[in-house]
Amino acid sequence: MKKVLKIILATLLFIFIAIQFYKPALNVNKGQVYQTDFAKVYYVPTNVQRILQNACYDCHSNNTKDKWYANIQPMALLMKRHIDDGKAQLNFSEFGSLGSRRQISKVKGIANQIKNDEMPLASYKIMHSNAKLSKKQKKLMVNWMNKTADSLSTIN
Repeated sequence: MKKVLKIILATLLFIFIAIQFYKPALNVNKGQVYQTDFAKVYYVPTNVQRILQNACYDCHSNNTKDKWYANIQPMALLMKRHIDDGKAQLNFSEFGSLGSRRQISKVKGIANQIKNDEMPLASYKIMHSNAKLSKKQKKLMVNWMNKTADSLSTIN
């Protein structure tokens, strides 16, 4: 029984070490600010932009601040999948390339998800305490997003 346990542990250790050689690229354009970035397309107050960068941009832009665990498998692979899914739903770096109706829909969606505590994800807030929004921050974000969506609707 001890020999079987040793073989299993050695195999698991070997697999863990072997997968460390696989390094997926999380976000290759780090630090680059696109002309289509949300904050370039719209005037975003500093307090709103700070919240977006702390609570949203890691998963919903091309600028992820990698943490130490982003270099350890299988965490890196899970993060890549999570970021790819987040950017597929909403990418602040490429927001300006969306059509006006889509932009309005996305801005309204942001407000609703914050209001309903669907974003930021609970799993994200566990490791990123700065992404936890206070009631005041949530109210600020929801009000600003709704106001922005309303102003976009009147333009279009």
